[in-house]
Amino acid sequence: MPEDHDWEAYKVPPTRTPVSERTTSVPNPVTFFQTAFNYVVDTPVTFVREWMERWQNKNKFYYYHQKFRRVPDLSQCLEGDYLCYYEAEAQWRRDRMVDQQIVEIVRERMAACKQREGPNQFQNCAKEIELLAQVTKAYEDRYGDLGYHGNARTCLMKQKHRMMEERKAAQEKQ
Repeated sequence: MPEDHDWEAYKVPPTRTPVSERTTSVPNPVTFFQTAFNYVVDTPVTFVREWMERWQNKNKFYYYHQKFRRVPDLSQCLEGDYLCYYEAEAQWRRDRMVDQQIVEIVRERMAACKQREGPNQFQNCAKEIELLAQVTKAYEDRYGDLGYHGNARTCLMKQKHRMMEERKAAQEKQ
């Protein structure tokens, strides 16, 4: 095999990349506009975006549940403190909704147990039935005869009357 190749016999294929032939000394306006856009628009927007992402990652907040602070009960409000009355009423409404949901969840669990157990429901679902009885009794004791328009004040009065009746019954037993 000869050392020197015959370049005429084995020609190298031309490259596909065209060679730029610059014939003018004027800069390309496209590169000028790209550079100007990068410095004027893209860099500040990118900086603000990265700063916001860093700040949000530092202060992670999940929007799963809204957490309210516990406010004083209506019995702890001072006379004439209408803001405290309003907060206590809102807290009572939230508590009532939570209690309704608890009763509903326990009822659904009992229904699922009855569906699952079939004819053996009375012996296999005794705990769920007992729990439902306790939860519904507690709900009735607290919110029973208030009706749809019940509020924190009427609920407090109902609890006060029930406590007075319990004390009176305890004194009569002695």
